[in-house]
Amino acid sequence: MVIDLPTIWAAIIAFAVLAYVVLDGFDLGVGVLFPFFPSTEDRNVMTNSIAPVWDGNETWLVMGGGGLLAVFPLAYATVLPALYIPLILMLLGLIFRGVAFEFRFRTVRWRPVWDWGFSLGSIVAGMMQGIALGALVQGIKIENRQYAGGWWDWLTPFSLLTGVAVVVGYALLGATWLHMKTSGELQANARKLAMFAGVGTIGLIGAVSLWTPFLDAIYFERWFQWPTAFFSAFVPLLVAICAVGLWFGLKNKRDILPFLAALGLFVVSFIGLGISFFPYIVPGALTIHEAAAPDVSLGFLLVGAVVLIPTILAYTGYAYWVFRGKVDPEHGYH
Repeated sequence: MVIDLPTIWAAIIAFAVLAYVVLDGFDLGVGVLFPFFPSTEDRNVMTNSIAPVWDGNETWLVMGGGGLLAVFPLAYATVLPALYIPLILMLLGLIFRGVAFEFRFRTVRWRPVWDWGFSLGSIVAGMMQGIALGALVQGIKIENRQYAGGWWDWLTPFSLLTGVAVVVGYALLGATWLHMKTSGELQANARKLAMFAGVGTIGLIGAVSLWTPFLDAIYFERWFQWPTAFFSAFVPLLVAICAVGLWFGLKNKRDILPFLAALGLFVVSFIGLGISFFPYIVPGALTIHEAAAPDVSLGFLLVGAVVLIPTILAYTGYAYWVFRGKVDPEHGYH
């Protein structure tokens, strides 16, 4: 039996990207929500809620990016030049956010500045991730196995829409995370924000979904022609189920359900992207088999992945288990 290593690795990298989005998404969302919580005490509790896990969440970003370079070098070489500006801005946002996270606990005079830095870094990082996604979905011009577009091809109305969608979605993840991890007035405010962010997220998912099939004939065929239309039809249904779960959980003040429903919205949207993309890694230009490294390299790297991924999942799960429950306002990161 022949093992399809490129497809296996495509699934691994897709899993790493999804893990990054749903895990780092909520702590980026906490930063996005900072302006809505002017109290220093509330902001301290908010950062304490993510302090034990936010560093580990970004492990998946490293794995996704590093895996793309090692496993699909042609895709890496063509996608990166097309997205240099948004990816550099994303990294700068993540760096500035990380610095601000540490510095805000070490100063009183400059804390408002670092608070805004933490929020701005989170918004920029989320926005650039969404713009990069939109630019990839709308298509990257490739000729002779190299990028043939311009410096600003990534900046379009569609990519701006996806950028806003990701920021609002992260805000929803952050609000439902705070609703799960906090109590009292902070939790009540997070619940209200989750309602608004939930409506915005679902509306933006609908707008992006309506626009996407008309970007390329490939998407239109995947969404509306048999047999892929059978799977595509389940995506709106699953989005509706997650939306109902989110509304029910927030209205009935359930701690965990709204967060799980918000995660579900991201997972279902990611599945929709997978239906649209596969077997392409660069839509309409490169398939996973065309962009993959030799099977010998893929097999060697797979041995490491078999060890590494369960290890990451184990320590991530352990960290979340140790720091489960509500955040104590009197204790935390110092």
